Amino acid sequence: MRKTRKRALVSSAAAAAIVLGVAGCGTSTSNSTNSSNTTTNTSTNTTTTTTTGAVNPAGVIDYALPPQTDLNWFLPIFDAPNDSLYNSQIVDQMYIPMLVLNNDYSINWQDSIAKNITYNKEGTVYHIFLNPKWKWSNGQPVTSKDVLFTWNVIKAASAPNAPSPWPFVGAGTGDIPNGVKSVVANGPYEVTITLKQPANQQWFIYNGIIQLTPLPASYMDVKSNIMDEIKYLGNNATNMMFDKVVDGPFKPLIAKDKQEWVIVPNPSYAGHKPQVSKIVFQYEGSNESEFAALRSGQINVGYLDQSQLGSESALTSMGDTVTPEYTFGIFWIEMNMYKGAPNASIFDQLPVRQALQMAIDRETMVKDIYKGFAEPLYGPIPSQPPTKFYDPAVNGLYSFNLAKAKQTLESAGWHLKNGVMTNAQGKKMEFTMMYVSGSESTQQEAELVQQDFAQIGVKVNLKPEPFAQFISITATPSNHSWDLALGSGWVYNGPGFYPSGEGLFNTGASSGTGFSDPKEDQLINATHMPYPTTAETMKVFDEYEMYTAKVLPFLWTVNPASLTVVSPHVQGVLQHLNSADGLPEMQYWYVTK
Repeated sequence: MRKTRKRALVSSAAAAAIVLGVAGCGTSTSNSTNSSNTTTNTSTNTTTTTTTGAVNPAGVIDYALPPQTDLNWFLPIFDAPNDSLYNSQIVDQMYIPMLVLNNDYSINWQDSIAKNITYNKEGTVYHIFLNPKWKWSNGQPVTSKDVLFTWNVIKAASAPNAPSPWPFVGAGTGDIPNGVKSVVANGPYEVTITLKQPANQQWFIYNGIIQLTPLPASYMDVKSNIMDEIKYLGNNATNMMFDKVVDGPFKPLIAKDKQEWVIVPNPSYAGHKPQVSKIVFQYEGSNESEFAALRSGQINVGYLDQSQLGSESALTSMGDTVTPEYTFGIFWIEMNMYKGAPNASIFDQLPVRQALQMAIDRETMVKDIYKGFAEPLYGPIPSQPPTKFYDPAVNGLYSFNLAKAKQTLESAGWHLKNGVMTNAQGKKMEFTMMYVSGSESTQQEAELVQQDFAQIGVKVNLKPEPFAQFISITATPSNHSWDLALGSGWVYNGPGFYPSGEGLFNTGASSGTGFSDPKEDQLINATHMPYPTTAETMKVFDEYEMYTAKVLPFLWTVNPASLTVVSPHVQGVLQHLNSADGLPEMQYWYVTK
């Protein structure tokens, strides 16, 4: 889970743009003659028509970003305010991750830097074997030297005295860096990591090792002092054109703030070669402007906001497909419990959080706002897509009940005074709630919450903010301009792929908002330990999941489906939708005209 506002942090209503991930477990093929295949998704009663044809090597993919989403960080090691999924989507085209996941959460060794990982039964020693096929765009091989450079950068950027813009967002996740005893090279293509104490092997691989995306040491390691080095990298991370040496399928060409970011094929890439001339990440001012760009053909891979359902015929009549997909993520209302926040003492009270949760009408959100293309959330694991981590025992916790919510507040010492819940000390439940601007669905969610909270005596003043500013504000403990925040969420895609909650819900969580509970810490830590059987591992995980669902470190909302729109002349997108991480491997996309 990258604060972190998180590599995984996403805008809820812009979820349409987050699951364009590619499993990376196959290659696209070109045909000399055109053909079409039609498939029906029985769960949604939607029909998808796929047209295949000869690859056009001059083809351009114009990819729509969510409304008012600015790309502003271009290194695979993130700081907190810039750790969003959308930055990661372009970064992962330029830097090959240490580990790439398939849709079923297995590791795709073909497209990963690592070709294999072995470990001892105690879970203390891990050997990473690098695939020697990978090269940097300057012709040099990707080696253990680059991995050690990344490790040293992460260690320094995680330190309390790390210079701005650090600290590193993944600090504290997956035992990185403080749980690691040593990282050493055993040759150019092998690295050994030794931990200070035993760990659940899958947890450490998916939350720890996965963070070690190699950086090009020959190009970036230019300072003799590591603190000067991380300051140098931090100062250049917001400039995409700094990435002159990359190992991914694409390299940067143009970066225009709040306009477009253009990447082109990297000839040195040793994996599946891109079959387009360029990919353009397009800034969009609103859902309406994105829809107009889809209609005009200016965008050929985009999304449909649920508020626009009913208008999709304008797109499907041109041959575009609209496909719903769920990502492995959760969405919420954050409560500002940072030390010093004006209303942290209110949110610290479990009965208050319980009452607020019971005043959130998830069923109406699903039915009226998301037109059925969403699933209610009751805890830290979504019910869709299906995974072994979801425990249906959490279903129905804190169901919508305004009368019970009001009674819960009154039992905790709150009483209506001039229409607002007030305690004996005169503290009022009057809050500022930020929400992500640019999406009608998110605005409707915020207005519904405002309306229902008012019925239990909680006054909410709404404050829209663009996504980039929203995550920067909520990631800054000293910013007390907000009390509640709606419109973001977390996709379990990095640095915490193993969804055990560290970095989110534990005390001092890099992606949390000040929540602290000793039992929560204990249960999270228990999921990190090795167990002799899968059944024992999942028993411990279920205990963590149930307690987290009940204790409410965040207020759960709904997991909206993405509604991905693809032009009939773009291939490789729908065929590789990946709910595992939401990070596309765009080298599998191509254009047929």
